[in-house]
Amino acid sequence: MSKLLVKANKGQGRVAHVTPETAGWTYVGFDLHRLTPGEMVSEETGNREVCLVFVTGKGTATAGDRDFGLLGERMSPFEGKPWSLYVPQGSRWSVTAETGLELAVCSAPGLGGGLPARVISPDDLGQETRGKGTNTRYVTNILPEGEPADSLLVVEVITPGGHTSSYPPHKHDRNDLPAESYLEETYYHRLNPSQGFAFQRVYTDADASGMRELDEVMAVEDGDVTLVPKGYHPCAACHGYDLYYLNVMAGPKRTWKFHNAPEHEWLLK
Repeated sequence: MSKLLVKANKGQGRVAHVTPETAGWTYVGFDLHRLTPGEMVSEETGNREVCLVFVTGKGTATAGDRDFGLLGERMSPFEGKPWSLYVPQGSRWSVTAETGLELAVCSAPGLGGGLPARVISPDDLGQETRGKGTNTRYVTNILPEGEPADSLLVVEVITPGGHTSSYPPHKHDRNDLPAESYLEETYYHRLNPSQGFAFQRVYTDADASGMRELDEVMAVEDGDVTLVPKGYHPCAACHGYDLYYLNVMAGPKRTWKFHNAPEHEWLLK
């Protein structure tokens, strides 16, 4: 199995766990908690900032000394926009499930920005349609670079069955601004219906001999997490199964500047 694929745990509790140490990189962390009604999860942020995304279900949330009450609304990631909670470094947060709850914990280094904890409601979120034809996908910006945070960039994407996404292939693995930014990235995948699968390829440019430093193709199933440490990373949703993914990105500079694979850029014309 690819080292870039973190398989889903079908049980309860913390069912996915990615840290900079386990991923072999510097910035991005990702956890997924699956809670039953009445269960609670609580953590210290330490020197990292956190964006809690209520993927499905409802729960009451606190951060620091503030009680944010009941958050969450949708019962499927394929229906509507999410509720989220931004928590800065040096804080403690807790969430108690009111219903069955899937809570994503997206984290990256805090930079001492002194930002307050805040709710990110569905009404705060911009949505856009990208691509055309069978490259059409639907994007919800949870924590884009125009909104306050130290390091985190967080976005959801829904790709209809039979469509491609993160396509034409692009990468963001060089600290070469303004042309390209270095950003590590995780994909948390869901399928509808849940028994489906999709594909993701992560690969680098070929050298003069035609060899690639990295070239992995993964079949992703419902709940899987994929790691993108470098290279291009397109996805393909199989016919009959819509693909949802939650992206977490972070790097030395909080900006998304990507480079398209030149041999496929003609698809944008």
